[in-house]
Amino acid sequence: MSTPLTRPSAAALAAAPERGSATYLAGICLVASIGGLLFGFDTAVISGAIERVKVHFALTELLQGWLASSALVGCVLGALGAGTLGDRFGRKPVLVVAAVFFLVSAVYSAIPPTFTILILARWLGGLGVGMASVLAPMYISEFAPPRLRGRLVGLYQLSIVIGILAAYFSNWCLVEYAAAHPQAFGVGSLLHRVMVTEIWRGMFGAEILPAGLFLVLLCFVPESPRWLAKEGRTEPAFRILAGVAGREPAQAQLREIQDSLAHEEGTLAELFRPGLRRALLVGVMLAVFGQLSGVNIVVYYGPKILMAAGFQDAAALLGQVGFGLINFVFTLVALVVIDRWGRRPLLLGGMVVVTASLVVIGALFLAGDAGTAVSKTIGLWIGLMICVYTGCIALSICAVIWVITPEIFPNRVRGRAVSLATFANWGTNAFSALVFPWYAAQFGMGAFFFTTAAICLLATGFFWRFVPETKGKSLEEIEKLWTPAATAAAPGKTSP
Repeated sequence: MSTPLTRPSAAALAAAPERGSATYLAGICLVASIGGLLFGFDTAVISGAIERVKVHFALTELLQGWLASSALVGCVLGALGAGTLGDRFGRKPVLVVAAVFFLVSAVYSAIPPTFTILILARWLGGLGVGMASVLAPMYISEFAPPRLRGRLVGLYQLSIVIGILAAYFSNWCLVEYAAAHPQAFGVGSLLHRVMVTEIWRGMFGAEILPAGLFLVLLCFVPESPRWLAKEGRTEPAFRILAGVAGREPAQAQLREIQDSLAHEEGTLAELFRPGLRRALLVGVMLAVFGQLSGVNIVVYYGPKILMAAGFQDAAALLGQVGFGLINFVFTLVALVVIDRWGRRPLLLGGMVVVTASLVVIGALFLAGDAGTAVSKTIGLWIGLMICVYTGCIALSICAVIWVITPEIFPNRVRGRAVSLATFANWGTNAFSALVFPWYAAQFGMGAFFFTTAAICLLATGFFWRFVPETKGKSLEEIEKLWTPAATAAAPGKTSP
């Protein structure tokens, strides 16, 4: 069914501000980006907690793996359903549900009486992560003007990185506090257990504050104007657009959105038709290659990799914090330059260096033997090259994927399409996290990094051939890139 092409009333036009508010836009985007912070924190906090949970519940190796992957299973399911729910009920209500899941998960992960309750709590948090990873960047992209969309959606990736770094830092702080204050809060008290003897509870519970803040702040942001326009709610859509951009730009944007929606209502089958089928391929393969590039292996298993390179436990944990800081700095750089340089230069240039650094890391692992003076020197070079890898991947695919994925699909199918791409992201994430320990044990760290380098080389070729440049284009202009005539054009250019 077509969306009615109604126009704002005279009263709405008269009440609309002449100029939009940058503060209003920034506030909306920052609130949505808290979903990214929770995403990063929830997925990274397990790296510090898992060994302590293992001791507390006397876990087998299999149950440790289940603890690590339970949240990822929730992410897969949350991502799969979020797009359809977001298209049906709106972006904001589903984000509110995700925030509730985050909060409940944080509480019950901190106070589980049994391992089963902990698994269920982690799984529920994963549902929230999956839902937020679909809808938060989509929500931001539907507000952002073309000239700023890369930076504003990039806030989501920056927030993920901040969440990861916050998890590493809070884990370290709790460990240091427990070591320095073994009698704090009175032996046997609940706070003593959370902060000293069973600090894994404090690690998980640290998420309560940002989850509660996210839930409260979502009550003060509006619904997506593009979703409102899709539902035929012209007046509120125009008011929100005018608040962001001003009266005249809002009128033009509303007409453009309605023209885009003046077709049959989007269905899942439409994504597999010529044109959009290519957009779906780009979205899904960005997600798959993004995970197979090894980025989350460093997030989950960075200390394990460094220890295989000859680092001691404390040095490996410190190295992990260093990787987090590098990730943060280069994500910040990407945020600044993505709308100036474009998506393709960052993606392609970064992936070339990522591939080269993986080859060097693999060769260094093959050259070193644990326990020798040579291997200690090689270990330092491995750590340095992982720093290069981390910086370049943060500057390229990790930043670009969250910007391009919600950009490339038309309004009428965006929710379903982004949901499928994010489902592929989390499915590949879970697979790689599960397979890595076995693969590294069977074939060695060197073989793992060579395999990942080959995948990244293949990914670079795919990106060069199929990923278009979307810098400076409105969402409706990007939609036109996927018409049969446009798909024959050079990928870095707009078709006439």
